[in-house]
Amino acid sequence: MTILNRPLTWIAAGALALTSLPAMALQPFTADYQANYMGVQAPGKMTLSKVDGNKWQYSLNVSNQLATLSQNTVFDETGGKLRPLTSNDRSMLLVKKRNVDATYDWTKKQATWKGDIKPDRAGPVALKTGDMDALLINLAIARDFADGKPLTYRMVDEGRIKSLTYKTVGKEQITVAGKTYDATKVSRVDGNKEQIAWVVKELPVPVRLLQREGGKDALDLTIRSFK
Repeated sequence: MTILNRPLTWIAAGALALTSLPAMALQPFTADYQANYMGVQAPGKMTLSKVDGNKWQYSLNVSNQLATLSQNTVFDETGGKLRPLTSNDRSMLLVKKRNVDATYDWTKKQATWKGDIKPDRAGPVALKTGDMDALLINLAIARDFADGKPLTYRMVDEGRIKSLTYKTVGKEQITVAGKTYDATKVSRVDGNKEQIAWVVKELPVPVRLLQREGGKDALDLTIRSFK
């Protein structure tokens, strides 16, 4: 899978690590980001909103004159774990459009996909407790870091299962809406790709997300405001 086919997927992947430590409570938020995709600037927005009962919707959108990229996941929290229920991944790059819907059926313990996806990637794929889709890794990394949990995950996304581990690679100060935070950089390397997230204990999402390919920056999201 290339970044052009799904440029937001790298942000996420996984399952929450099993631990007895309490998890950070979910709270609605809106975060505005500055995105740089292949050298082109674009505004980005990340939101978490309550749907009903124990259900939440988590969304990420990036748009400029050349491309529109969006991912939305409806999930619940069960036993301290974020559990995807449905998701939508939509992109439009010039004249190329893509739309994929996913269903995570926890009664049948299987995930399926439909839309612009190859038949061999449509599933079903067997689910295990703690499995998440790609987008939810944003919330998982931030709250696992704040709770002192290992950043080890199992992603079930678009017909694939993948285990991922993020390691601490440094620290850096980042300013959000005039306030400076001490951020920790965590990284995952997969072949010639590297995904880096800057996390702080005070915020429920990474303050910066960067994908590098072949040693070059491909997609960079930096938070500008949070409320």
